[in-house]
Amino acid sequence: MTEETTTGPAPRAVLPAIRHVAIVLVTFVAVGALAGVVWEWLWTAPVGVAVRHEWVPESFATYRGEFSGTAWYVLIATVAGLVTAVALALALDRSEVLTLVAVLVGSALAGWVMLLVGEALGPLDPQTVAATADNLTRIPDQLTVSGKSPFVAFPTGALVGLMVVFFGVTRLHRE
Repeated sequence: MTEETTTGPAPRAVLPAIRHVAIVLVTFVAVGALAGVVWEWLWTAPVGVAVRHEWVPESFATYRGEFSGTAWYVLIATVAGLVTAVALALALDRSEVLTLVAVLVGSALAGWVMLLVGEALGPLDPQTVAATADNLTRIPDQLTVSGKSPFVAFPTGALVGLMVVFFGVTRLHRE
């Protein structure tokens, strides 16, 4: 076998697929970071107080704040996943299977990046802050999510977006 045969057209055929996957992954990670900023911006931190160097919620509203952090995360991630997948599926006219796999991986990464960015921008752990705070110092709660729903929100929105394009827009375009 010559070297031309082993490095012939196959690697060149793979390059567009690699570029396609890279565009999808980078786009989702960037959107995930932006979604994390939006999540932190829209969320209102519930407040507690330091009592003997421990953080204590001020009221029942503090527990609603934890729920609202998760709710905002799910809403933003679902919409961001849907819009991003629709835009990428329409812009990148490539294999549906390759797009599906890349979008699943990219949307999972985006959800993780969104969580990291939002938590990094949000308030610190209130227990840590309370450990050195004076009594009755008001301390905001930490931005976080609870349950498993946040971890499927980005991929679910993305899959719905792909279904809209693959089964709706693409069919209309072919007819």
